[in-house]
Amino acid sequence: MNTIGERMTKRETSENDEEESLLKNENSGTDDDSKINYRGWKVMPFIIGNEIFEKLGAIGTLSNLLVYLTTVFNLENIMATNIINIFNGSTNFATLLGAFLSDAFFGRYKILAFCTMASFVGLFAIQLTAAVEKLHPPHCEESTICQGPTEGQMTFLKTGLGLLMVGAAGIRPCNLAFGADQFNPNTDSGKKGIASFFNWYFFTFTVAQMISLTIIVYIQSNVSWAVGLGIPSALMFVSSIIFFMGSKLYVKVKPSGSPITSIVQVIVVATKKRRLKLPEYQYPSLFNYVAPKSVNSKLPYTYQFRFLDKAAIMTPQDQINPNGSATDPWNLCSMQQVEEVKCLLRVLPIWVSGILYFVVIVQQHTILVFQALLSDRRIGQSGFLIPGASYYVFLMISVAIWLPVYDRKVVPLLQKLTRKEGGITLLQRMGIGIFFSILSMLVSARVEQHRRTLALINPLGVETRKGAISSMSGLWLIPQLSLAGLAEAFMSVAQVEFYYKQFPENMRSIAGSLYYCGHAGSSYLSSVLIAVIHQITAKSETGNWLPEDLNKGRLDNFYSLIAALEIINLGYFVLCARWFRYKGTGSSSIELEKATKQSERSANGVNDSNL
Repeated sequence: MNTIGERMTKRETSENDEEESLLKNENSGTDDDSKINYRGWKVMPFIIGNEIFEKLGAIGTLSNLLVYLTTVFNLENIMATNIINIFNGSTNFATLLGAFLSDAFFGRYKILAFCTMASFVGLFAIQLTAAVEKLHPPHCEESTICQGPTEGQMTFLKTGLGLLMVGAAGIRPCNLAFGADQFNPNTDSGKKGIASFFNWYFFTFTVAQMISLTIIVYIQSNVSWAVGLGIPSALMFVSSIIFFMGSKLYVKVKPSGSPITSIVQVIVVATKKRRLKLPEYQYPSLFNYVAPKSVNSKLPYTYQFRFLDKAAIMTPQDQINPNGSATDPWNLCSMQQVEEVKCLLRVLPIWVSGILYFVVIVQQHTILVFQALLSDRRIGQSGFLIPGASYYVFLMISVAIWLPVYDRKVVPLLQKLTRKEGGITLLQRMGIGIFFSILSMLVSARVEQHRRTLALINPLGVETRKGAISSMSGLWLIPQLSLAGLAEAFMSVAQVEFYYKQFPENMRSIAGSLYYCGHAGSSYLSSVLIAVIHQITAKSETGNWLPEDLNKGRLDNFYSLIAALEIINLGYFVLCARWFRYKGTGSSSIELEKATKQSERSANGVNDSNL
């Protein structure tokens, strides 16, 4: 025990020296960072250029895929919607695997290189389903019974979608983190560059979506599906070239081994030692080792999830290596490991709220298309019809207008008022986003009531297999999309930055995948909601809310139901935000050593400043 005490004293002295060193290098960067040539904005043309063309390719195909399935593959609305939701959900969940492989084994650069090529092959395969007649069913004439796709045709289509899934599994979680890797996180300019990069990344992403939802979707719907799907595959090929052009300039962070192992170790050891009592004075009695070459920043102690602290309780059976590490990490974990797991656990309740939020965005991307097809899509007195899938561009326009204004005008103003780095906290931005999503659903319900009434009283015509076309202008859909765009500008950008900053450094690809897993959960949840509502209301006296012909349903009730769920979600989010503690805001090791029971009780109180 004396040997252990001597080693603990040596480690405390070493830790104090490390803290002083970190303070000296806070603005100038660490010694290791000085060896890395961070080029920052100089390599952004390759990264953001690759992002634009990659998104033009992927979104140019996927944004109109719902219409493609119903018009070319002759699938019914509900079936096509569920296929899209399941595909989106599976694709977004696959980002967890891509992020894990990136952080643990291959690194972000290699994963991006491989997945970019997989996306290109997938897009090319989907283009062939339109270009080759034998790869899709015969065109459905109005006077004939529609023939569905054969098993072989669906298999080929699913192969293309599967390759797209492989591509997205690596690109989505790694793109943002790879771009942020190009800035030095230990300098003031690097920190500002990372924060600005997130905003501009989403801005370029939005511009790519706008182009896809207008020009490419118009070509697909009005010129040729073969040409319209061929353009995205060509753009994806250009994206690959741009990415590889900057390969010699990139900062390529090496994988640091599986971060999942450390998480599992903490859970296993805490479970083994669950019957032990935590010591009165935490710091001197707990194992507090930090690996010298760890990429993760040292985390202060926090009082949340204290049951995990038992993983760091040192017993007479625990042995220490000469370098200070635990001999058996499956029997003893460091407080650094414990705090890293706490970071993940604190984020999960916020992530659940994000799943419920994204249900709103899913509806604006799927069911709204059918609303648009049953509205007056003419512009003025001209015969030009806006494609149904193109209405989503108004959401993107709202995002594209707001993000630069927020980054260049609003943030500096808020910084002067609040003295905070981002003007307002990330959690506050996310809460504002959820509020706008509620408004979007309420407006959607009211507009749908108006559209349905005019379709029944004063129809313009009949859409094949869909129903009567309302005389309501499709431009009435813009307000709900604009509100959803404001919600995205606040919520999505803040979420990505939130996960990136709150996760340990060696798990930043997984942090990126968590955002897409939220999308996945919302896609599955949306499919469940649609299936349940479709089944329950089909047997009710008021009739099916979501039939093939929306004019015979009550889509407005479905939107109102989602608005009610979002109101509950906002209340849940506020509670989670008040409870949340930002990474690095706990007590320091020195404070812990001097802590008393009274300070421990006060630290367990609610920290309202986090909201």
